[in-house]
Amino acid sequence: MKRFLSTNYSAGAFNTAMLLLRLVVAGLLVKHGYDKMVHFEEYSGKFMDFMGLGQKVSLSLVIFAEFFCSLLVIMGLFTRLACIPIIFMLCVALFKAHGGEVMGDGQPATLFLIGFVVLLLCGAGKVSVDSMISK
Repeated sequence: MKRFLSTNYSAGAFNTAMLLLRLVVAGLLVKHGYDKMVHFEEYSGKFMDFMGLGQKVSLSLVIFAEFFCSLLVIMGLFTRLACIPIIFMLCVALFKAHGGEVMGDGQPATLFLIGFVVLLLCGAGKVSVDSMISK
């Protein structure tokens, strides 16, 4: 019982947690990006133009963040760098598209945002391409 109440953790537990977080959070976000990529023409006509670049460019940037950057996060390749466009996109989704409704329609964006901020702060862990490169 004492072990469950302890705040100590092993390096193996931390690395397993980072791997699990990367796979689950980025894996779920890839699905959103893939759906937008496959149905590009459907989404492009009704997509929010959040930076004045046009609906198609805005949708392309979101697909880049949701699909391609999430794939990098899953692999653990350039993880912290790949988290930046995702976090930016999720902030736009939460505060501009959903009006900052953390508990309403913006709840999925909030949960994704928290997961990717943790990955930005902690990194990919040892079970990643980043770790293999740094050796």
